[in-house]
Amino acid sequence: MSEKRKEKIILTGDRPTGRLHVGHYVGSLRRRVELQESGEYEKIFIMIADAQALTDNAEDPEKVRQNIVEVALDYLSCGIDPEKTTILIQSQIPALFELTCYYMNLVTVSRLQRNPTVKAELQMRNFETSIPVGFFAYPISQAADITAFDATTVPAGEDQMPMLEQTREIVHKFNSVYGETLVDPDILLPESKACLRLPGIDGKAKMSKSLGNCIYLAEEPDDIQKKVMSMFTDPNHLKVSDPGSLEGNTVFTYLDAFCRDEHFPAFCPDYANLDEMKEHYQRGGLGDVKVKRFLNEVLQAQLKPIREKRHELEKDIPYIYEVLKKGTERANEAAGRTLQRVKDSMRISYFEDAALIREQEEKYRS
Repeated sequence: MSEKRKEKIILTGDRPTGRLHVGHYVGSLRRRVELQESGEYEKIFIMIADAQALTDNAEDPEKVRQNIVEVALDYLSCGIDPEKTTILIQSQIPALFELTCYYMNLVTVSRLQRNPTVKAELQMRNFETSIPVGFFAYPISQAADITAFDATTVPAGEDQMPMLEQTREIVHKFNSVYGETLVDPDILLPESKACLRLPGIDGKAKMSKSLGNCIYLAEEPDDIQKKVMSMFTDPNHLKVSDPGSLEGNTVFTYLDAFCRDEHFPAFCPDYANLDEMKEHYQRGGLGDVKVKRFLNEVLQAQLKPIREKRHELEKDIPYIYEVLKKGTERANEAAGRTLQRVKDSMRISYFEDAALIREQEEKYRS
């Protein structure tokens, strides 16, 4: 294990329940590309978590099935390079489910019930007492995903911190019972506070496909503009001359996440940077329409190359499936090695355990 621990390995992923949106981009995708190009990590695994998506979409598997390619297209169009990053489909890695089964014995029901992320997800989906067992236990499945690839680093939002803590508890429990076997992972949070969780265009706390408050990465220019112009701002900023508030103002939250100083000379030369624009808005004299038009230009500039690359990739869907197949094959090899190590530590590799066979042979000879 000492050699394994020297490697820096990333595991991250998304549920294929729809196309990815700008919240995914600023929260994870943009950072993944930066990490991929940094040269700091020996291996990067990005998982399309279709099995996890089925835990609350079991009656609509076609939704998950159709969106696997959508997510893969979004990955590649944002700059994920399959030569540098392994993209895999979760359901095609049998070792993950065997590891989940073993880890289930190390976690109590009461501990799962206390997981804040599970609580929030159950409430959001209105499961109440009709909780699918697979969904309830998905923190254990997530621990299997992370440990199967010896991940040292898990890039995720702060809402996923309880999930990673659960993984660490499972790792510590397994290692204490069976000996040092699993790698202890750390979370890597977004660098910018604005990227921790981008709100929906309606100002709701979470951008969600189901709430219809998203701007998708593949959105057409006219649709982006319509959504930006409808964005929630300061409800008390009724006239241009009124002082405006930045607190809870979705437009400025998006500018915090996307805007750079070089956007101003190109799209809004009245200001040198975002701080100047914010100060003018707060003292009064700057209208919401002008700010929204600037945000629209910023988003159009950032999303145009992504959209254009996606259109090119859409012309060769067999290539997308070949990328997924090759990545999944590599991932199967890595997860298989971890599973064998786990079974060896648990001493359940019966047919490969020559010492056990000799022990039993001698027992029955005597």
